[in-house]
Amino acid sequence: MAKSWQLNLDREHFLARHWQQKPLLISQGIPGFKAPFSRHQMAGLAFEEDVESRIIEHRDEQWMLEHGPFSNSDYQRDSPWTLLLQAVDHYIPEVAELRKLMDFIPQWRVDDIMLSYAVDGGSVGPHYDNYDVFLLQGEGQRLWQLGQFCDETTPLLPHDDLRILSQFECEQEYLLNPGDILYIPPGVAHWGIAQGECTTYSIGFRAPRLNDMVSRWADQLLEQLDSEQFYHDARLEPASRAGEIRPRDIERVVAQVQAALDQESGNHWFGELVTEPRYEPEQDDDDLAEAKALLDDGPEFVALSPAAKIAWQQESDGVIVFANGDSETFPERILSALIPLCEHWRLDGEQLSKALADEASKGLLGYLLYSDCVYVE
Repeated sequence: MAKSWQLNLDREHFLARHWQQKPLLISQGIPGFKAPFSRHQMAGLAFEEDVESRIIEHRDEQWMLEHGPFSNSDYQRDSPWTLLLQAVDHYIPEVAELRKLMDFIPQWRVDDIMLSYAVDGGSVGPHYDNYDVFLLQGEGQRLWQLGQFCDETTPLLPHDDLRILSQFECEQEYLLNPGDILYIPPGVAHWGIAQGECTTYSIGFRAPRLNDMVSRWADQLLEQLDSEQFYHDARLEPASRAGEIRPRDIERVVAQVQAALDQESGNHWFGELVTEPRYEPEQDDDDLAEAKALLDDGPEFVALSPAAKIAWQQESDGVIVFANGDSETFPERILSALIPLCEHWRLDGEQLSKALADEASKGLLGYLLYSDCVYVE
């Protein structure tokens, strides 16, 4: 059962020595692990229109990519191939439970859990990622080779959709069995090759791009700047050469821009950025109205939706709650409901009764309901 899973890892040592620094093999990272989702169930899930799925095949020395949804005939292939299913934790609660094993890493860093199934020899090729990933072996065995550190200058094979390394320098090699976990930080080249049929759970952690962060920060700052504030140059020195922009002019510009950048602009943009969902939620108005009525009447429990992206930060005037890319401010007392909900993914019993009895906490639950972050029963 999912509740019996334990992560065999010294968390403090891992964060100090390996996180974002170097790979780590965690032998029997989950002792006695039994995959919660079989390769046969994966094949069926890839039939669905709403599920992002891909097949990568290595045929005639070429890497081929196809996008789903798929049918049974798509699985009849003569060359080694791999089926990839994105965000399976959004659809399968038992898979979502695996995220709890990584609760020592801030929740807003979690992206999703991708599942892969491969036939013997199946692979997605040598590549590198720009995010941290824990590779948990589900069924069968997969041989992982780790190589050089890569960046945007690393040569890739010509391909419109796949980022396959043109050169791979194997430095380490590990054969993973069910329950083994291999942690790979950003930029480390890796190549997994199925040894017989196998499945792998890839628990990925999002890393916002710096240009996205600068853009969001600048957008929020621009909203607060006075549009009637202009460049000024009192005590201007006489111009001596027609048409010249002088060093002193640039110094004034830079100083005034820096002063604008240094003013207090708030930081809500970051929480909104890192909680943006990969897939836009689709809510039915009738279902939402029914859920709101049940929340008003007193449900048995309130639970996090598997795809929910929630974070919060405490400020002097209250608590900012971020939900699927949105934000709202609540009084500090809502933390007595919010923290248990984030920790256990569920509120019921006395905790739920207290939350519903408090106007602010009930407002929080309503906000999360409308943001498609919780469901009620």
